[in-house]
Amino acid sequence: MTENLNRRQFLVYSSAAFSTSLFLKACTNPLTLGGGSSSSTGGKVKVAGVYTVPVRQQWVSRIHTALNAAKKRGDIKYDFSEKITNAGYEQTLRRYAETGNQLIVGEAFGVETACRTVARDYPNVSFLMGSSGKPDGDNFAVFDNYIHEASYLTGLIAGGMTQSNIIGLVGGYPIPEVNRLMNAFMRGVEEIAPEVKFLISFIGSWYDPSKARETALSQIEAGADVMYAERFGVSEVAQKKKVLAIGSVIDTQKDYPDTVIASALWHMEPTIDRAIQAVRAGTFNAKDYGQYSYMKYNGCSLAPYGTFESKIPAALKQKVKQHQDDILSGKLLVKIDDAEPKSTA
Repeated sequence: MTENLNRRQFLVYSSAAFSTSLFLKACTNPLTLGGGSSSSTGGKVKVAGVYTVPVRQQWVSRIHTALNAAKKRGDIKYDFSEKITNAGYEQTLRRYAETGNQLIVGEAFGVETACRTVARDYPNVSFLMGSSGKPDGDNFAVFDNYIHEASYLTGLIAGGMTQSNIIGLVGGYPIPEVNRLMNAFMRGVEEIAPEVKFLISFIGSWYDPSKARETALSQIEAGADVMYAERFGVSEVAQKKKVLAIGSVIDTQKDYPDTVIASALWHMEPTIDRAIQAVRAGTFNAKDYGQYSYMKYNGCSLAPYGTFESKIPAALKQKVKQHQDDILSGKLLVKIDDAEPKSTA
C-alpha cells in the first residue's frame, strides 16, 4: 500500500513546494489585480481550467465536459491547461488571473497553499477549486465529488453479482475524495452480501494505468471476481481475466461491454452552471459547492445497465431501484465516511 496522503500532508507538501515563491512574493510589491468583465467577451464569462492531469482522466474529465457544455451553449469563453505539475500550478493560475479570466476552475488537492495565496492576491477573480478544505476569503469556493450515494448503489450490484465473495478495489490515493466513495461502495456490498471480503490497494498516482493494471491483476489472482475500478487500467485487466468491474465517476461500459456491470457517474454541470451564473450576476462568493454533486441535485447517478440489463437478476435491480428512491426521498441517508478503507481479506 502506498503512503497515506491525507489533507494535512498534502498541505505540508504544498507549503514546502512553494515556500520559495511565497518568500519572494512577501518581499515584493503586490501584483496587479486581475479580473475582467463579460462585456469584453461579448457577454460570455471568461473561464480558465487548470488541471494537473490529462483532461481525459476520470475526475477532471467531468469538469472539462461541464465547461465545454457551457461553452457550446454560448455561456462562456473557455481556455484550459492540462498536465500542469504542482511546481508550475501557481504560475499557471497567476497567468490566467492576469489575463482577464473571471472564473478559474481546477483542483487544489496537492497545491492548497498556492491556490489560496493566489486567490487572495486576485480578489476580483472567482476561484472554484476541488479541495478537501474549506472555502477561503471572499472568492475561493470549493467543490468535491460527493457521489457516495451512487457509489453505494453500485455496491449493491457488486454484492449481488460476486461468486467468490472477494471484491478488489484499486484507488489512487487514500484521501477523503477517494475514501468516501470506496466506503460507500463497500457498505452497499455488505447490504447484500455481508460475508464478502475486500482487497484494497492504492497506487500512489492519479494517472498510472500500468500500475493500476499490475495491482488489479494481483487482486484478481488472489480471488477477486469483481473489481472496483477507481483508476484507469483496472477494467482492462478485468476484461482480460473475465471478471466483472464497477466504474467510478465515468461510464466505460462502451469500452468494456462484457466487463463493466455498473458505474457511479459524476455530473459537474449542476456545480459549474451555478458558479457561472453567480459570476455573471456578481454574487459569487466563497462557499462549498459540494452538495451539488448529490443525487437530489442530479450531481450523480447510476449509469444505465446497458449490456448487463438482462444479466442482472430482476430482484436485485428492484432492490437497487428501491434504495435509489429512498435516497431521493430522504428516507435513506448514505453515510459520508472519509476514513481510509482497509482490506478485510
